[in-house]
Amino acid sequence: MPRLLFEKTGNAIWISHLDTMRLFQRAFKRAGLPLTHSKGFNPRPSVSIALPLSVGVESSCELLDFDLDGYEVSCEEMKVRLNAALVAGVKVLEVYEDAKKIKHLAYLDCVVTLEYDKGVPWIGPAALDALFHQESLFVEKKTKNNGIQDQDIIPMIRRMEIVQTDNNTIELRALVCCQNPTLNPMQLVAAIERHAPALMPDFAKCRRVEIYDTEENIFR
Repeated sequence: MPRLLFEKTGNAIWISHLDTMRLFQRAFKRAGLPLTHSKGFNPRPSVSIALPLSVGVESSCELLDFDLDGYEVSCEEMKVRLNAALVAGVKVLEVYEDAKKIKHLAYLDCVVTLEYDKGVPWIGPAALDALFHQESLFVEKKTKNNGIQDQDIIPMIRRMEIVQTDNNTIELRALVCCQNPTLNPMQLVAAIERHAPALMPDFAKCRRVEIYDTEENIFR
């Protein structure tokens, strides 16, 4: 099954996961690239996104698997056709065959930006570094049964660099687990709110940068 790599930026970050799926289904149709459909009473187009992206999160490393219905066209031509049919902010970067199995996807490289309207607290970077290098750090997580339980996020942070980029901004540049177990990068902000409220930013945003396999090779 072929796969495409796409980015989601600008105003497109406010498109939900389900609407992104529908967006691509329409784009394939407009591009003249017929998708296969599942069997059964309610057939569905054969498109799936590896790691659903939360609303408001920017990314340059999203993966979508698809299957064309007996239609042969080059990967480069598919890329051109789809980009002509997509909305601003959603762009196909690459289309390719022989994709790795999703089960080998393991790590996400991300940047969480913390913005302070009145300036970064003078102890900010050092205190955040100490916070995220504790032996354990618990945040609340919703379970599948709509319950809430504490989750230790330290084992899911493989690496982290804390950088103050200007007087009002700190970046948490982290490599985190994205499958089995999964750490939503915005849980880093939840950890600050719970354990270091004096360092809670006025605004926080997240950007996915790259994804890796279990050996930390770029995953495609």
